[in-house]
Amino acid sequence: KPPYSYIALITMAILQSPKKRLTLSEICEFISGRFPYYREKFPAWQNSIRHNLSFITERFPFYRENPKKWQNSIRHNLTLNDCFVKIPREPGNPGKGNYWTLDPESADMFDNGSFLRRRKR
Repeated sequence: KPPYSYIALITMAILQSPKKRLTLSEICEFISGRFPYYREKFPAWQNSIRHNLSFITERFPFYRENPKKWQNSIRHNLTLNDCFVKIPREPGNPGKGNYWTLDPESADMFDNGSFLRRRKR
């Protein structure tokens, strides 16, 4: 598992985007594209969804019991933490979901660009 909190992963995704805003789906795509740990938990990346889902869920109980747990954690962190701000889609901009961005007040929450999880003292 990568040494980053969900808040750090979300922040990385938003900061790399040209407009500094992403939908939940785009955030999940960024995370699963950069970190194999999450890509393996996201069956939509597999060539044959039905085949792979049945193979994985039959052999590995974790995937059967928690198929989208990490994605729900991302959603939870977006809504729970005030460092993320929801931006509604503009009229005429089709698609599902709102955009998310960083609150300008929280832009410096990761010292020197380090997203590593810090231990509590």
